[in-house]
Amino acid sequence: MTKIFLKKNQERRIRSGHPWVFSNEIWKVEGSEESGEIVEVLDFRGKFLGIGYYNPHSLISIRLLSREKEEIDKNFFIKHIQKAQQFRERIYPQEKSYRLIFSEGDFLPGLIVDKYENFLVIQVLTLGMERLKEKILEALQEIMKPQGIYEKSDLTLRHLEGLKEEKGLLFGEIGSPLMIEENGLRFLVDIEQGQKTGWFFDQRENRLAMSSYAKGARVLDCFCYTGAFSIYAAKAGVTAVKGIESKDTAIDLACKNAKLNRVSAKVRFEIDDVFEALRKKEEKREEYDLIILDPPSFAKSKKEIEGAIRGYKEINLRAMKILKSGGILVTWSCSYHIENQLFKEILLEAGRDAHCVLQLLGFRHQSMDHPVLLAAKETEYLKCAILKVEK
Repeated sequence: MTKIFLKKNQERRIRSGHPWVFSNEIWKVEGSEESGEIVEVLDFRGKFLGIGYYNPHSLISIRLLSREKEEIDKNFFIKHIQKAQQFRERIYPQEKSYRLIFSEGDFLPGLIVDKYENFLVIQVLTLGMERLKEKILEALQEIMKPQGIYEKSDLTLRHLEGLKEEKGLLFGEIGSPLMIEENGLRFLVDIEQGQKTGWFFDQRENRLAMSSYAKGARVLDCFCYTGAFSIYAAKAGVTAVKGIESKDTAIDLACKNAKLNRVSAKVRFEIDDVFEALRKKEEKREEYDLIILDPPSFAKSKKEIEGAIRGYKEINLRAMKILKSGGILVTWSCSYHIENQLFKEILLEAGRDAHCVLQLLGFRHQSMDHPVLLAAKETEYLKCAILKVEK
């Protein structure tokens, strides 16, 4: 096995639990430098640190899989998938759909696996995991015994690893849309054409948290996608919910989901650009008791942070202007590069410009099936602020 030695004093972050080795931290390589191969990682003195996969053409050159000397074979993946499944069954004993594998958060960097009832959808993000895909599939079939496995690796992130985008059926049979149940509600999920793998499991607990503010409220759900927040709110006893989404395919599924949960009478969906819709509602002097803002990532890299700050400020400012005094704003950033404190500062500035005083009722993150590695802040990406807006 190829051995890769780190520069002096570069092992501290690794020893604290971070799974990445950057290219500028490598001192020397003993052995081949084949992209995607399994390698041993050692410190400057030759002390073993772990085993990972190597891509000399990537800024993140090594992603660690194990801190022990062990074979990275089917049994390795069986062990890790079993641990991940047991944890999900412990935290969600009544649920059959959840994120089964959350990449670095489950010590399998570059791999996402979502469980939709008896079906699995996987995303393979890195060259190292791509080379291990057959072993992963064998382990998933043996443990989970799914009816079908679908790959949704249609991400531009793969280009950085020298990989093409891939999607399609890998095993068994699988239809789309699929039906799942979450917290007693039912939803149709389009795994083929939908965002990510079709559903946002990372918002499970946030949907429940939002619901506690929805009773008797007039609600506006921005970037509503397939209607999950709208339907949770309707079930909590709202006066009315309006959902806004720019994609007609998502709105079509949202309408079906509202009907499926018998809340169509309280929920309306419209196709529109959220920025433009908020502007028009301000001009019409519409008012809401609860506004939900769950936008896509505005900053996928550091160079996009400045534009993201402007985008987050604008949508939150516009939302605050059409909230009643004492109304609730539930707002997110899923941009890792927008850190917690920066997000709070953006909201504070938006409140100042909207002439509002903001009370922070809660600050939340992703759901428990997306565990955060304390040593790797990159695994904590989702930020949710629940604000009471006083005017």
